[in-house]
Amino acid sequence: MVDVITTLQGKTIAFLAAPEGVEQVELTEPWHAVSEAGGTPKLISTEPGRIQAFNHLDKADTFEVDETVSEASADQFDGLVLPGGVANPDLLRLDQKAVSFVKSFFDRGRPVAAICHAPWTLIEADVVRGRTLTSWPSLRTDLRNAGATWVDEEVKICTSGPNVLVTSRKPSDLKAFDDEAVTAFANA
Repeated sequence: MVDVITTLQGKTIAFLAAPEGVEQVELTEPWHAVSEAGGTPKLISTEPGRIQAFNHLDKADTFEVDETVSEASADQFDGLVLPGGVANPDLLRLDQKAVSFVKSFFDRGRPVAAICHAPWTLIEADVVRGRTLTSWPSLRTDLRNAGATWVDEEVKICTSGPNVLVTSRKPSDLKAFDDEAVTAFANA
């Protein structure tokens, strides 16, 4: 059995979030899971400084950005987490550098974990075609139109592409999402 505390020892995981709009719990719980597993999480954003997280529609805490997408490269990381929130992925998919950063993880075969509305950024990066994933239910049609198969499951692990793709629907799925994301990162 793998020691959960050291599963990600020596691995660095990127967390990509827009300057505002990320759902705080979808950032902090996976971040904690990566840290607890011995990994090093790094916050990447489109702008330097701090990002503003939200608890649904209410402002929550702010978090210090480690690097911008202009400075960062997928080569520095062993995996990528895309937290949700409605505004967060909508802002990210409008930023070409953020979209390119996300796509580069797929191009390099590195695992990606996306929750809630985060697959909007995956759609913009054109990396969902032929993949099976889940998301917040309102993205179902968007994902199908982009060539994905959408399922209503707590967590979906898709290995039918160049990388492992872990997706979940909502904050109540975080335990399963965190466990599968850590496993995917550990096996990369």
